[in-house]
Amino acid sequence: MLAKKGEGMMITDTKTTENYRQRTRYQGVYERASETRNFKGKPDICYDITYRAGGKFRWEKVGWLSEGYSAKLAADVRAERVRSIRHKEELPRDKKKALLLKDLASKYLEWAKENKSDHGEHDKGRYENHLEARIGDKRLDEITTLDLERVKSELLKSDLSPATVKHCLVLVRQIFNKAVTWGLYKGMNPIKGVKLPQLQNQRERFLSYQEADILLAELEKRSAIVHDMALLSLHTGMRAGEIFGLRCHDIDLRHGLITILDPKNKQARKAHMTKAVRELFSKRVIDLGPDDYLFTQHRGIPFNEMSKIFGTVADELFNKGVKDRRQRVTFHSLRHTFGSWLALQGESLVTIRELLGHKSFAMTQRYAHLIPDEKSRASAALETAFNENRSERYAKEM
Repeated sequence: MLAKKGEGMMITDTKTTENYRQRTRYQGVYERASETRNFKGKPDICYDITYRAGGKFRWEKVGWLSEGYSAKLAADVRAERVRSIRHKEELPRDKKKALLLKDLASKYLEWAKENKSDHGEHDKGRYENHLEARIGDKRLDEITTLDLERVKSELLKSDLSPATVKHCLVLVRQIFNKAVTWGLYKGMNPIKGVKLPQLQNQRERFLSYQEADILLAELEKRSAIVHDMALLSLHTGMRAGEIFGLRCHDIDLRHGLITILDPKNKQARKAHMTKAVRELFSKRVIDLGPDDYLFTQHRGIPFNEMSKIFGTVADELFNKGVKDRRQRVTFHSLRHTFGSWLALQGESLVTIRELLGHKSFAMTQRYAHLIPDEKSRASAALETAFNENRSERYAKEM
């Protein structure tokens, strides 16, 4: 059923309201397609709610699909409006019916499934494995900074890495932030007073040229596609997620350029192809359409995590007896190897930052110690000039 604009009903956003609203399966919740906004290649959807207040019907814009809203979330907002109107905000809190963290987490994970590059799988695992049992049954307004400090302490004592603990606490922050955005919570975010764990997990291990050749040769025996992804990371510094997202239209063989959409900061950058990478893509683009993924699993499904084949080979070749996570070779080590090779060749930190797509200069600073300093280069140049001059003198004397 379509609801036409106007007809004596109050409209709160005349600039973005389209001519017709489509009723959803939720009572009092309507959706309308934008004529000017797009989201994921389709017209953006706006959700409106209607309810009776003061003897009159009122329309209220809740938000857009691109902002993370859905018909279900709009229904929750409407239910809160109706409750407030009926009880004039004087209804005593019913602890059993108050919004619990697990209820909000369920809504957040539903949103993450549609809006995050990993479809919320990492967040789902962190919540279910580390947070739900500890604070899932608490009301939002009951969760304090002290509660989260206890959670942090327990997780660190359980032998989880500081990075994993930090991800869990950041997830709590994101859940509360979304609750505020969606109009489901008005209090303070309890994570504000929690000091996040300091990370000392930057990869230090990078491969020599010989080790890289050995790795690629062994991968080629096990899996051509894993070999190609590893070669691409070594030659361009691309992250695994960036490689998984590559489509044919991102490859410019004529100019030797790759357009990379960074899944972390959503900014595009260009990578330059080496001869090996150009040959790799020349073979892979055959029979593929512009929107087809370059690296897929069975039935054309894109990868969402690196094949276990890589980990198996890396363990066999480099990780036996290595307990320090920073010294173990992982797929991300290939990106670190690319950056380290650039530094050893004397490339500037500015160039390294651009090629790696680092958001902050501090991330690139880790390569500074590998760049030959000016004094070393001056000494080497002097030695070369001296040796060349001595050779010339010797030749004349002969």
